[in-house]
Amino acid sequence: MAQLDDDQKRMPYQYAHPVDAGHEIVVPNAIPEDERIWVPQGENVHFRPLCLNASQGYWVNLLRVRKSGVLSRHRHPNPVHGIVLKGRWRYLEHDWLAEEGSYVYEPPGETHTLVVDDDVEEMITMFQVNGVMYYVDPWGKHMGFEDVFTKIEMCRKHYEACGLGADFVDQFIR
Repeated sequence: MAQLDDDQKRMPYQYAHPVDAGHEIVVPNAIPEDERIWVPQGENVHFRPLCLNASQGYWVNLLRVRKSGVLSRHRHPNPVHGIVLKGRWRYLEHDWLAEEGSYVYEPPGETHTLVVDDDVEEMITMFQVNGVMYYVDPWGKHMGFEDVFTKIEMCRKHYEACGLGADFVDQFIR
């Protein structure tokens, strides 16, 4: 590998980025104080979009739960990645506990039931969900789904209703 002097190390890249590369997203205050940014998904369950990638069919968001109980039973046809920022949660189907600071990888085809235990005041986890999330009953019967497009629509409706404007979500869409 070629050696660079100190000036060259601190020099920005000197060529144009690919025209079709798209724009980066920088989200200051990822855990916002403005409650309007949290999109309601259920009673005491909200998400905060970070990246809604419509061109590749995935989304990255913070999931916040402020109640105990069963959140959802669902299946993923693609991998999911998560990191617990606050609190803890678990799946009924496994014996592990996702605690603050834990990284979770969910393989394609996994079906699980997310539970927040009674002694957890608030749980916040960053998830990257690739593709679709299918909601199922205990026997695998389809009950509904979410994908990046349903997430975008939920955001548009919520942001319009709370006064931020339907286009507030556009900053997160790629």
